[in-house]
Amino acid sequence: QVQLVESGGGLVQAGDSLRLSCAASGGTFSTYGMGWFRQAPGKDREFVAAITWSGGSTTYADSVKGRFTISRDNAKNTVYLQMNRLKPEDTAVYYCAADSHPRTFYSANHYAREYDYWGQGTQVAVSS
Repeated sequence: QVQLVESGGGLVQAGDSLRLSCAASGGTFSTYGMGWFRQAPGKDREFVAAITWSGGSTTYADSVKGRFTISRDNAKNTVYLQMNRLKPEDTAVYYCAADSHPRTFYSANHYAREYDYWGQGTQVAVSS
């Protein structure tokens, strides 16, 4: 069983930056594909970014491409989401998730339904 704990959320102004962290425990972190998702009030959960086991491949939602960067440190069992040039529409609860399927060795996964473990989320609010 993998436990995921997000941190780093907060209230910022448009144009600011934040770095989210997600610490994993209880599993072999380096063999999980990792992803970040978000859910705004009244909306469905949506994909933000994902990364393969070693970090060699990443994928992003079009809405964040060029502004957000996902990375991981397998020695620290942690995945990060660097968010730059934040916009009010980025306001949401951000969740990290772990996917145990072996395909995530070479392919970053953007399908929420295929992830096995989820954190509790961290709130990000961006004011205009």
